[in-house]
Amino acid sequence: MYSLAFYKKEFATNWKLAFPVILGMLGHTFVAFADNIMVGQLGAAELAAVSLGNSFFFVAFAVGIGISAAITPLIAEADGLGKKLNVKKVFKHGLVICLSSGIILFGVLLVLGPLMQSMKQPSEVVALAIPYYEIISLSLIPIMIFQAFRTLCDGLSRTKIPMYATLISNALNILFNYLLIFGNWGFPKLGVIGAGYGTLMSRILMVLFIAVVLYRSAYFREFITRLNWKKTSWGYVKKILNLGLPTSAQVFFEVTLFTMAVWLSGILGTIEQAANQIALNLSSMTYMVGQGLSVAAMIRVGNQKGKKDIARLREVAFSLFAMTLLIEIVFALAFLIFRFDLPLVYLDTESSLNQVENLKVISLASMLLLWSAFFQISDGLQVVILGALRGIQDVNVPALIAFIAYWVIAFPICYVLAIELEWGGNGIWIGLLVGLTASALMLYLRFVFLLRKQQF
Repeated sequence: MYSLAFYKKEFATNWKLAFPVILGMLGHTFVAFADNIMVGQLGAAELAAVSLGNSFFFVAFAVGIGISAAITPLIAEADGLGKKLNVKKVFKHGLVICLSSGIILFGVLLVLGPLMQSMKQPSEVVALAIPYYEIISLSLIPIMIFQAFRTLCDGLSRTKIPMYATLISNALNILFNYLLIFGNWGFPKLGVIGAGYGTLMSRILMVLFIAVVLYRSAYFREFITRLNWKKTSWGYVKKILNLGLPTSAQVFFEVTLFTMAVWLSGILGTIEQAANQIALNLSSMTYMVGQGLSVAAMIRVGNQKGKKDIARLREVAFSLFAMTLLIEIVFALAFLIFRFDLPLVYLDTESSLNQVENLKVISLASMLLLWSAFFQISDGLQVVILGALRGIQDVNVPALIAFIAYWVIAFPICYVLAIELEWGGNGIWIGLLVGLTASALMLYLRFVFLLRKQQF
């Protein structure tokens, strides 16, 4: 057993690393949140359209994030060994992989866009979703370039710079939304596609900001300048992809489950889809706290792996698991207590326009938040344990675990309960709860097994 003083010290270190990452990750989610809030003022169909467009986009976004996630533990390990040249080499090859991934994923999204028309979604929702989706798909390219810079900062335990870049991007996104969705200050009133343009422009400026800041930093300049582009080390490319592709597969299995939740809710109707989007958006924001702690786990566990200090690695990992458990319990209680109030942020219940429809959405969303409250603990723990596993560069088995938990267990439950047994949105979220709990349990057992065998 560890002492209270031990936990206090470790929690402080964990939070110092995780907090900027949390704000940065929340920033990406906040873009969708801002779009939802501002587009939601236009009506349930518009809100459902943004939900549908983002559900497709976030699959590709998650694949890209998974690939780039491999860079962080490799840089953390090199930093732990004091090998600056290796840090520079990992960054250079990571940047090339991120840029290439962004371009490829953008092309894939454009090809897959027409599938929305054959997914039994409401026609008015699809008509609004496709142009919005095409615009935000282009933002994958600047996002992936940003990811290369962000993983460099994270791997070197300098997590504040990406946070500032994301916060500035968020502020600009809200401004652009205000101007382009509603046509304020003489700008054209573009509605849903205005949100898309706002997102794209804010993400381009985010990349420019972080690139300039790192270039002006004496500490970072040596890592991002004088890169030998003529000389490519396929060993580094292979190492990044060997970690990144399984990680990407794991993230893909998880995100596509939630995308299918959007699809299932769309089959149930516009009300169900809008309510599902509210619950998903709120849950994704609390999930980003787990994501931040997951990055802290990658960094700290990766450092100890580089130093080959197994005892310290164990201490670091379990301090992060304990911290996550406490935080997620607080989130679960907050969702239970405020589940009737939180949906009110998204829709206008005062205006007579769409009032009856909006009240139905809010009523259903409050019920879905009940199930979301229950899976906060499982969701937070599974992502932080994943971070620890990535820190020791174990990625293949976690990808298999994700497939089993989400597609062998969760999705069949979602489909049967929601569609076959007609439990509606409640059935979808019960399936999500079961899948996330199964994932957390299997990942924990995997980590304990590797720790005992010291097979890393």
